Amino acid sequence: MKGTDLKSMADRVRAIPLEAVLRALAARPDRHDPAKWHTDRGPLSVTGAKFMNWRYGVGGGGAIDLALHLLGCDFRTALRWLARRFPDAGHVPDAPVPGEARTGLRLPPADEAQLDRVRRYLHLQRGLPLDVLQPPIDAGTIYADARGNAVFLLRTEEGEPLGAELRGTGTARWRGIAPGSRKDRAFFSVGDPDASTLILCESAIDALSCLALCPEAFCVSTSGVTNRPRWLTRLMRPGRLIYCGFDADEPGERMATALIARFPSMLRLRPQAHDWNDQLRLRIPAPSPHPSSTLF
Repeated sequence: MKGTDLKSMADRVRAIPLEAVLRALAARPDRHDPAKWHTDRGPLSVTGAKFMNWRYGVGGGGAIDLALHLLGCDFRTALRWLARRFPDAGHVPDAPVPGEARTGLRLPPADEAQLDRVRRYLHLQRGLPLDVLQPPIDAGTIYADARGNAVFLLRTEEGEPLGAELRGTGTARWRGIAPGSRKDRAFFSVGDPDASTLILCESAIDALSCLALCPEAFCVSTSGVTNRPRWLTRLMRPGRLIYCGFDADEPGERMATALIARFPSMLRLRPQAHDWNDQLRLRIPAPSPHPSSTLF
């Protein structure tokens, strides 16, 4: 696409209401604060065409900035996503985005040259033990893309990749979801899939951290707080204990309550720090969960 075409498309999509972009990305408006939205990257405050993510200290203005922030993609991809999702805002190019499958899923290609950078980030900065990291790396469930981002594949029970969590490894910390990911049909998981204990976590890094703390568990990421993981019923089995290990914050508590209301046999397992990665890095020990426990 020529530079003039990019500029023309940017002019058309920039004014798309932020609320429309948020709804298209499955963000949820706060029930008590009309300016607050809950997203996979944390709560956002929206004022007119401006937004602010207080978790990361990142803000911006306009639909393009918001798409860049929430999708974790480049400028060209953000423009095309907006144009495809909101066709009335401008012309949608006939040519597909490079590497985009007909299903809409765009998994970043692996770049072996960046894998050491991702491994060092996860081990040295996020405190994840190498013996926890290496099996999913060997299986291709964790890999590096050309930008040095960590990619965590979301797979079905049969192993089919239907999405990915993305995590930046540079100085500007961010996280996102590969465009077209089906979080309702696939998940990131580590540990023994036949384990008698299953722990739901908010992110892939939290699932890895939880496994490091509780090595006998099967740890699964829901890729954000949710009370409707459609795949969960397929992981339920007689004798298996299932815990909701969402973050110890307002969204985590609210979604955990809603999830347990849908599945009354589930128990709450709350990190003693904000999340499991914080607990791991702070070296707060975690006993093995058991039916009478509601806290680590």
